[in-house]
Amino acid sequence: MRASGLQRLGSIISIGLCLLVASSAPAEESFRLALPGYRFVFPRDHASHPGFKTEWWYYSGHLKTEDGRRFGYQLTFFRVGVDPSLRGNSRSRWAVRDLYLAHFAIADLDQGRLFYWERRSRGALGSAGASAEVFSVWNGTWAAKGEGKAHRVIASVEGYGIDLNLTPAKSPVIHGTNGVSQKAEGRGRASHYYSLSRIATEGTLIFGGKRQKVIGSSWMDHEFGSNQLAPSQVGWDWFALQLDDGVDVMLYQLRQANGHPDPHSSGSLIHPDGRVEHLPLTAFRMEPEELWQSSRNGGRYPIRWRVQVPGHRIDLTVQAAFPDQELDTHGSTQVIYWEGSVTISGTSNGRPISGLGYLEMTGYAEPFRQPL
Repeated sequence: MRASGLQRLGSIISIGLCLLVASSAPAEESFRLALPGYRFVFPRDHASHPGFKTEWWYYSGHLKTEDGRRFGYQLTFFRVGVDPSLRGNSRSRWAVRDLYLAHFAIADLDQGRLFYWERRSRGALGSAGASAEVFSVWNGTWAAKGEGKAHRVIASVEGYGIDLNLTPAKSPVIHGTNGVSQKAEGRGRASHYYSLSRIATEGTLIFGGKRQKVIGSSWMDHEFGSNQLAPSQVGWDWFALQLDDGVDVMLYQLRQANGHPDPHSSGSLIHPDGRVEHLPLTAFRMEPEELWQSSRNGGRYPIRWRVQVPGHRIDLTVQAAFPDQELDTHGSTQVIYWEGSVTISGTSNGRPISGLGYLEMTGYAEPFRQPL
């Protein structure tokens, strides 16, 4: 990951996941920092926060067709502030206040194939945007918006697409402590981060030109901040896990150049009734057990993990649904990362448990040194 300050960088983070871009000027001189004491209010905080430099809305989930075929999906929208001096000072429809990026992927879980697409827009003439008044974010015809307490997500390319209605089964989960998810040592090296960790999902999937009704379960992350990561951090591993007993688990490990996880790595355990427990790094363990090597770039990704939360007697094996779920997004966020469906098996409080989830891994295929 490139240092902030005089250098500009692009990266994805999903805890989540997840884009971070450091300004050519110090973030604290131009954009708001994510600081302790922030109080979330919903549905207001589903909308955009243009005072912060980076923001993303991330959806992932698992779908099943009426004939039993299984799919995973990911749809992520990024907003990156460019010039805060333009906010409110320019009426030009051509003014570039933000860059808007988006990723869309469908995983065919039965055939072990990943299909993905990306978009990048300056937002001029309304081609992409994010409302600060109501929850509505779009990039071309791809969109996510609030419809009452529910969400709707739409994305399509020729022969492939989703149009899904999402109804949260739990209240929003605020990650971290005192309104911030700290990512590194230092003032403002944090984000405001929440999730909808279990969302009933129904709608339409288009795959290979065939339109099919689907049902399933999704996860949504929304994160915003201005100066999160430190120069010593080279990548991360992020887990969003939905267990069959109704427990959801979010964990992220920020990897440092010295090979050790950053002590600010953390997570959340969400009980079936929506109660949330913050998990500091000392409360969980994640160990890679199997590697897969990309034939495109030589990156070696852990595709099987042992994940433990000893205080809750949770001991899980998290296995990629299939190995090659790598995305090369040099056309938008300029990174190569692994983002994909995983299956879960193991024990919780001594009883067998299973589940599904999504895993994101960055910094394995190449160093995060690309400018945006």
